[in-house]
Parts: sequence; C-alpha cells; structure tokens
Amino acid sequence: MMSEQGFPVNHTTTTTVTTSSTTVQTDIRYDPLYIRTVPGILKCVEIVLNLLVFLSASFSKFSHVAHMSFTSLICGFGFWVTGILLGCYAFHVVEKFYRIPWLKFELIYTGIWAFFLMIGSTFSAAYMGSGAVFGVVSFFGYINMIAYAYDCFLKFRSIQNGEIAQGERIKTSSTVTSPSAY
Repeated sequence: MMSEQGFPVNHTTTTTVTTSSTTVQTDIRYDPLYIRTVPGILKCVEIVLNLLVFLSASFSKFSHVAHMSFTSLICGFGFWVTGILLGCYAFHVVEKFYRIPWLKFELIYTGIWAFFLMIGSTFSAAYMGSGAVFGVVSFFGYINMIAYAYDCFLKFRSIQNGEIAQGERIKTSSTVTSPSAY
C-alpha cells in the first residue's frame, strides 16, 4: 500500500478476543458457609427483620389500621420469599439452574421490597404519637428497607460485572498484534 507521496505505508492490526467460561456444579448440596457471606448475612437479617415487623404489626391492637395491614402483608411475603431464596442459595439450587437470571430477579425483588418497606415505615412513622408499636414498626421497617436496598445495590453491581448468582464465570482476554503485509 502506498501513500499519496508514493511512500509505503506501514500499519498493524490489533485483534482482541475475549472468552468466558462458566463453571458450575449442578448437584444439590448443603453449604453451611453461604450464611457467612455478605449476601447470606443480608438474607438472614432481612428474614429476622421481616419476622419482627410482621409480628409487631400483626399482633398489636392497631393491626386493623390499613397501613399496618399493608406492612404486615409486605413483611409476611418478604419473610417467605427471602427464606426460600436463602434455602435455594444454601442448597445450591441457584447454581443447578444457573441459566435462570437469578440476579435480575433478585434485583427487581429487593428494589420493590425496599420501596414497599419505605412506604409502610413512613406511614407508621406518621402515626407514632398513637402508640409505641408504630415506632417499633417504622424503626425496624426502615432498617429492613436499608438491608433490602443494599442487597439491591450488590445485585446491580454483580449484573454490571457480568457475574452469575452462584458458581464461577472466568473471563480471559488475549490480544494479537500483527503487521500487515503490503
């Protein structure tokens, strides 16, 4: 190849190839170490706080109030869904079905639950003068909201980094630079 002045032009071609491999074990097994990880601890905290708020809202003399029923409903569902997710992670069911977008499901779930807890806790905080149970429900509801919001943030970061929910995804890159022939 020649330039406009008649001199040979030298250029190189750079090719980058990125490959990823996913390593999972598809057998169901119990992993007691999962609850020592940050996501495992968060799920345990969310379960305990859901139960605490649910019991406080359900068995108070104000349980018939609409926002207490809403908060009780949210925490009841949150207790069961988060408990099932904890079981799925602890027994590596998530890893067995690694093609399901678990992180996206959990991102949506934790985001919606943080929002619902914010609504229920704010309504309870507005009635704090009526009884101490409203303060308990709003305080622990806000702490639970923070736990769900942080869990949502971790899921968002994991999705951006291209991680899978359980198992291992290894990305390798190789760059080849070659001079072109003319």
